Amino acid sequence: MVTVGMLSHRNNPETVFKSYAYAAAAKMEGVNFYFFSPGRVNFKNRTIRGWVYENGQWLEKSMPFPDVIYNASPPMTEKQEKIIDKLSAAIPFTSHPIGNKIYVHQKIKRAKTFAQYLIPSMEISKVEDVFEFLNSHQDIVMKPLNGHKGEDILFVQKKSETFIVRKDERQIMNAPELKDLIERLIKDEGYLIQAYIPSKTRAGFSYNLRLHVQKDGAGEWNLTTIFPCITLQGIVANLNSDGYTIMFDDFLKQEFGDDAYNVKRYLEQFAIHFSEHFDGLYDEPLDELGIDVGLDSNQKIWIFEVNWRPGTPPTFSLELDVAKQMIRYARYLAETASRQ
Repeated sequence: MVTVGMLSHRNNPETVFKSYAYAAAAKMEGVNFYFFSPGRVNFKNRTIRGWVYENGQWLEKSMPFPDVIYNASPPMTEKQEKIIDKLSAAIPFTSHPIGNKIYVHQKIKRAKTFAQYLIPSMEISKVEDVFEFLNSHQDIVMKPLNGHKGEDILFVQKKSETFIVRKDERQIMNAPELKDLIERLIKDEGYLIQAYIPSKTRAGFSYNLRLHVQKDGAGEWNLTTIFPCITLQGIVANLNSDGYTIMFDDFLKQEFGDDAYNVKRYLEQFAIHFSEHFDGLYDEPLDELGIDVGLDSNQKIWIFEVNWRPGTPPTFSLELDVAKQMIRYARYLAETASRQ
């Protein structure tokens, strides 16, 4: 029987919400499963002090090295990174991090095939970059290169000699005030600037669409789900701030009417074709992506960002579906490795 180890930087599975879903999915798929952190690995005797879910509770046990490792989160320390590198040299990993936002953007741009879907973007190296970008694009969005959950995003709109700035609240600034703000933001963290592409509902609210894709038990890309994220107040929609979601089919009917079916097929096909292409840009295979896109007034797709290890909205109880697909893919990796 195939054994899958779920690798997390956290020490206890009870602090990782999705660990139970993966344990349950593994049970249903006939796969052994345990949870572990890098500090519990013993390379000398090839064992791991992991957590197994049995009889309604997590039990700590000494386990042999798994056949495949589902790397649920990136390392948080240099020591963890060294352990993970050593593990990945000995055991197949389901995936590897894809890099920060600008790295991903440049990778897609250089490959050209999907470059037409990219929003004009650049990394901020100095404050002047922002003002030069504003001369070409009147409305821009600033995002942390390694940001997540929509945190610390800044919207800037140029209005003659002043600027409308939205972060926690709407402000009107002159050039020196905006310069000071940008200097504070980029002092300790890398930032990306993007042209603002309006993706609006009929009611005028900003939205984006999460295309959640995964590899299946045959190693092929499949669409797990598509769901919208809509904001009633902000410029950039995110479920972790003021965003909300609804069922995708309801959203399509509401926004596109008779054209809903065509829009759905367009997005579904884009999700699979992009994933297959993007996967090929990396030396190591990928397993799961969250592709955030918007549709402009002409229904053209724009890629906002590509996420590794995307979350799912609790509204739809998708965690088990995601876990089942991941376990099936992990089993495929194990069986493929055993034949080599």
